[in-house]
Amino acid sequence: MIQTLNVELGDRAYPIHIGCGLLSNSDLLAPYLRQKKVVVVTNTTVAPLYLEPLRKTLAVCGVATLPVILPDGEQFKTWETLNLIFDALLGTHCERSTTLIALGGGVIGDMGGFAAACYQRGMPFIQIPTTLLSQVDSSVGGKTAINHPLGKNMIGAFYQPRLVLADLSTLDTLPERELKAGLAEVIKYGLIRDPAFFSWLESNLDALLQRDKTALAYAVARSCANKAEVVAADEREAGERALLNLGHTFGHAIETGLGYGVWLHGEAVAAGTLIAAELSARLGWLSRETVERIDQLFLRAGLPVTAPKLGAARYLELMSHDKKVQDGKLRLVLLEQIGRAVVSEAADDVSIAAAIEARCT
Repeated sequence: MIQTLNVELGDRAYPIHIGCGLLSNSDLLAPYLRQKKVVVVTNTTVAPLYLEPLRKTLAVCGVATLPVILPDGEQFKTWETLNLIFDALLGTHCERSTTLIALGGGVIGDMGGFAAACYQRGMPFIQIPTTLLSQVDSSVGGKTAINHPLGKNMIGAFYQPRLVLADLSTLDTLPERELKAGLAEVIKYGLIRDPAFFSWLESNLDALLQRDKTALAYAVARSCANKAEVVAADEREAGERALLNLGHTFGHAIETGLGYGVWLHGEAVAAGTLIAAELSARLGWLSRETVERIDQLFLRAGLPVTAPKLGAARYLELMSHDKKVQDGKLRLVLLEQIGRAVVSEAADDVSIAAAIEARCT
């Protein structure tokens, strides 16, 4: 059974299809293929698993596949790796109308989308996310980017896909650590705007960890529905969309400070979310009981609830490069209660540093 949601962006609206076995469904892909060749950007981990099944489906559509296989890992989300995509596009004489398909997790989706945004000033692209994190979050909404040594995702573009194809069957081969990392972004939606979903997660977390397809389908669809609503209302993060970054300002500091790839993105977001919850409690917005409730759900998901000891000064230095900094002032996504987040400048550096130290090991 296929569930279909839409990201409502006027003439740039696009569907998100969610279900099992979608990689073999040529009817879903055919309407979005303009030419007789498609560039598929993937990596060394995903390619042996899913490149050939996708190639066969594209062949049914009468389309040849030009694969671009990149090294796997957050540490390769760089200009140098991005250039490998451009080398392939130019070397095979791809045109502006050639479709680029990003087949993989968040790193591949971000780099493939950024390449598509840049090549000849924009070529159509399709997201086929193969990790839980990318299915519930990074493949939807059009954020594309690469990393810089001074900050994560600081160089990129807003560029929407034409189609998102979330094949739940690809989660069967996902390593346990990656599955758990994806749950951090799922929990985020409950925390920022969907308290009923947070309660559902408390009741159904074990089924998600066991990869129950019914539970996964519900969690992916509910997460995507939340994100689609936010993106439709605020595509370029002028307001509400910033709430989707709960835990990310602290989390990005962890990833950058440790070195990209040491912690997975979802792991860093989990620890960052607990720092945000700690700070929210210190501001008097959250009760200690609520912080403990959040803590317990992340713990049950097998995610870190304490952050690495980089030193509060180092965290603040890294966070000064955050995209939510305005006029030199750091704005943070904090929680007033489960299901209600705000972007706030209420905390000073002393309060932020104290919350960081309280949540570091």
